[in-house]
Amino acid sequence: MALTLTVLLENRRAAGAEKSILAKPGLSLLVQDETTTILFDTGPDGSFMHNAAQMGVDLTHLTAVVLSHGHYDHCGGVPWLADNSRIICHPQIAYERYASVTVAGTPRKIKKLSRDNNYSRFIMEYTREPLVISDRFLWSGEISVPTPQSYGVISEKTLQPDYISDEGVLIYKSARGLVIITGCGHRGIENIVRHCQKITGVNKIYALVGGFHLRAASPAKLWRTRQFIKQQQPEKLLGCHCTGSWGRLWLPGTDAPATGDVIVLAE
Repeated sequence: MALTLTVLLENRRAAGAEKSILAKPGLSLLVQDETTTILFDTGPDGSFMHNAAQMGVDLTHLTAVVLSHGHYDHCGGVPWLADNSRIICHPQIAYERYASVTVAGTPRKIKKLSRDNNYSRFIMEYTREPLVISDRFLWSGEISVPTPQSYGVISEKTLQPDYISDEGVLIYKSARGLVIITGCGHRGIENIVRHCQKITGVNKIYALVGGFHLRAASPAKLWRTRQFIKQQQPEKLLGCHCTGSWGRLWLPGTDAPATGDVIVLAE
């Protein structure tokens, strides 16, 4: 049973893709096996729908939409989803988020990182816990992090550090090991992988796919990530979006899927 990944939107357009295909900073993947079809993230706007139409991809019979976290470049396309779409995500998905700077010890908002989406017309499944989607697909739920890193602020009654606690990943249990699909990897690739291994009881990693958040990482972080991935020995490493060319440089053997690509992972 093969797993097919169709890149509906990514920062770059694939070399062989039609010129009508749109590439923008963000991520949207259609992930499917023989029985289940999942839309993983929606990019920043309706471009994923445009690209699906250009590629002849049918999005009318989705098992579920999975949103990795609440940043605009991953859930900005939500308004283009059909009414009553089933959406699986963390309960903090709609928090108002900003990039920030600290001035005289006080955080200041500088750029909004979230979208004001109306989720009331969808069938929402909010959960912090792992959720079984099908025999092979699993939503990770909230990923525990020993020492979380903040990425901007959450604007509630006061500004609070945003640790991206809402970030989760999509897991596929193949006969060759786990396929872990990340949106941005804010929670850290090592933390993400260990969480997935813990909740599934499967240690073997077949493939890591998605954004690894390494495009501006320090050499020390890149070295640690490289060593950890080397220990895990995944057969496939597909780093895109916020992995960046800098991140891929440190991860030999990494392929870089782009908008318009269709990737088939063998069972």
